[in-house]
Amino acid sequence: MRLGVLDIGSNTVHLLLVDAYPGARPVAFASHKRPLSLVAYLDASGAITERGQRELLDFVAEARDFAARHRAEDLLAFCTSAIRESANGELVLERVVTETGVHLMELTGEQEAGMTYNAVRRWYGWQANSILDLDIGGGSFEMALGTDEFPAIARSVPLGAGRLTREWLQGNPSEISRIREMRDHVREVIAGPAAELREYGRPDLVAGTSKTFRSLARIAGAAPSAEGPYVKRVLRREDVKLWMHRLSAMTWEQRGELPGVSQIRAPQVLAGAVVAYEAMSALKVKSLRICPWALREGLILRRFDHLLVDSGGPSGDTVGVGHVELLKQQQRHPDAMSEAGRPDRPGVSILDGSQL
Repeated sequence: MRLGVLDIGSNTVHLLLVDAYPGARPVAFASHKRPLSLVAYLDASGAITERGQRELLDFVAEARDFAARHRAEDLLAFCTSAIRESANGELVLERVVTETGVHLMELTGEQEAGMTYNAVRRWYGWQANSILDLDIGGGSFEMALGTDEFPAIARSVPLGAGRLTREWLQGNPSEISRIREMRDHVREVIAGPAAELREYGRPDLVAGTSKTFRSLARIAGAAPSAEGPYVKRVLRREDVKLWMHRLSAMTWEQRGELPGVSQIRAPQVLAGAVVAYEAMSALKVKSLRICPWALREGLILRRFDHLLVDSGGPSGDTVGVGHVELLKQQQRHPDAMSEAGRPDRPGVSILDGSQL
């Protein structure tokens, strides 16, 4: 089946289509997105204005039609802090359903952190052991740590790069006094969650997800996205500190000329650098790996898991070795295999590693 994932973020709205089957990896078939900063359409009360709602409705309808034209059979649609924290978020979600027929799933900050961590775990595998993931969004900043498929602890704080820019850094370039005040604020908000995460011990791998971390890594010299997702990209705390100071002296236009920084994200890359540096300092992280998978991939993989369970067994060419052998034995000795599974007859358990 072809699966569509519609992501309503704080800076962009993005539809991704993937061909889904049990055991598949989330490789894109087609993509459709546009810049849309919903936080720019908030009024004095914190509600999304009529114009902002119209922009959102137009894109959701566009995405729905795009998915239909490309024969998508299923659509996962979700929204994050941009709608979640707006004063009229529930009304906006109801209007989206009424006018487009698309149900937007509202994720909590902890759910965002958990699903993003799950994608990072899938990317690096079990050999990574303990993983700490950091994700800087437009409206919030997520942290998650654990050794299992899902994190042992997940935290979300209102320190998104777009939010901080709107609240603290209106000048172009930003005023040094406001940058200092913002850094104090970020440090104070991060302190509590960081202390909680440190209680779980030092992680074996630290990953950075989100466009903000990718941009910072590219500015600091990491490989461009054109070289593909399998190139190792590392972001060091000292490089973040260096560029945090450089960005402070730049105008938005100058930032937009840096590699990996788009004009729409140029105003907020400084706030992103501040959050990255303060978080890495509070968590005692000297460097982190840039992971190409994040929230979207986490949700896709979760949906794939459900497809595998719902299918009742292996499908097509994706049959595992163990399944193949069991099927062959059933075909050769159907009566014996049937009786071996009875409680009163001795049989080989497929869960017994010594018998495989």
